[in-house]
Amino acid sequence: MKILITGTTGYIAKRLIIKLHEEKHELTCCVRDLNRIPDEIQSLGNIAFLKVDFLNTSNIQFPKDIDVAYYLIHSMTSSKGNFEAKEIQCAYNFKALVEKTTCQQVIYLSGIVNDNILSTHLRSRLNVEKTLASKKYALTTFRAGIIVGSGSSSFEIIRDIVEKLPIMVAPKWLNTKTQPIAIRDVISFLTNALLKENLYNKYYDIVGPEVLTYKQMLLQFAEVRNLKRHIITLPILSPRLSSYWLYFVTSTTFKLAQTLVDSLKVEVIGKKSNINYILNIEPISYKEAVSLAFQKIEQSEVISSWKDAISSGVFKDQLSKHIQLPQFGCYKDVRFREVNDLNYTLTKIWSIGGENGWYKFNWLWKIRGIIDKVFGGVGLRRGRTHSNYLEAGDPLDFWRVLYANKTEMRLLLFAEMKLPGEAWLEFKIVKNRLYQRAVFRPKGLLGRMYWYTVFPFHGFVFSGLINELTKK
Repeated sequence: MKILITGTTGYIAKRLIIKLHEEKHELTCCVRDLNRIPDEIQSLGNIAFLKVDFLNTSNIQFPKDIDVAYYLIHSMTSSKGNFEAKEIQCAYNFKALVEKTTCQQVIYLSGIVNDNILSTHLRSRLNVEKTLASKKYALTTFRAGIIVGSGSSSFEIIRDIVEKLPIMVAPKWLNTKTQPIAIRDVISFLTNALLKENLYNKYYDIVGPEVLTYKQMLLQFAEVRNLKRHIITLPILSPRLSSYWLYFVTSTTFKLAQTLVDSLKVEVIGKKSNINYILNIEPISYKEAVSLAFQKIEQSEVISSWKDAISSGVFKDQLSKHIQLPQFGCYKDVRFREVNDLNYTLTKIWSIGGENGWYKFNWLWKIRGIIDKVFGGVGLRRGRTHSNYLEAGDPLDFWRVLYANKTEMRLLLFAEMKLPGEAWLEFKIVKNRLYQRAVFRPKGLLGRMYWYTVFPFHGFVFSGLINELTKK
């Protein structure tokens, strides 16, 4: 079967592509940046990649002979003023392209929208669903609530809260009811629905077997981890205070925290249907989903993470346009050391950050992360998706991986922390010599003042770092 998939670098699509490839389907995957194709997908072979930005589809054509298309484009981090309009525009452009093909079915993963009052995020999902409806192809919509799996935003946020706070003073929205579903069940619904004519032009809520409050989810998560946790809910925390609470306790950005709090006030309970019977799927329980997620984490088999998404506003275009260090109008800290053991140094570079830390003066990196968090940045809590593997687009504490090529022995990071300018950090080995370059392009007087303020720390922070990378 010939299948087109959007949102290739997203949390759901990465897992779906691997599953469909195992089932021997012929796949075309849409990406904005051909340099951001995940290695685990590119290495599969027999997959075509189509470069397309759905906000601007001029001169773009889909393959004419596709049978099914998946629409998996969502935004939760764009600025509140325009993300709804952008989502509608993306859906409209996608629909126009699909209608020119032989596509019989479009499958869309949406959100549960049964409450009388919808959040901005859920209202946008519903409007996208209406936009995708067509007389040229059949639309099948699956509406899901909280998705639980290794790397999912809900899983990682709950993990942050439970593992860091023995006693929680939390907002009253923890009493809101929801119906979580395991990521493996979501993928099963998406794949089992292919060309099922009895699902054409219909929508279904897909949910797990339990209705839980967010408080119950936290406590059950703690049970799986063998942790004792106590939760006190307060009615006085406003949505804004709740957003700050979520932002400082977890690894989420403040914009995403605001969006989540806006959504968490709405009950997300699915309508009953016979979809489980039709597709022969029996969703697993929440505790089982959490347990399976940790099995994947412990085995370093996390395929995708919500943190892979680029922070809103950092890059307006493709990552590949930023992989060359700027030369003019920049301050630079350049150091080099001879490499005694190439494999040792490369392994250390590719394992930097996250739980492994920054090798030398790690406490200073932590302080910088706290300062960034206070000023509304991402801080260090994002960590990294894999402990010793990196690819373009990966998060790495408050950096974003722009380029990672072990064969070329080059790793380039871009700072997503709050800065009065732009910052890069490059590690590159040339003829058994490691070059470490920190480059800062200031914005105005404040940027220049910032550089000279932190410059005294570079002498031991960056020197200590490169020494640790090459000391064997």
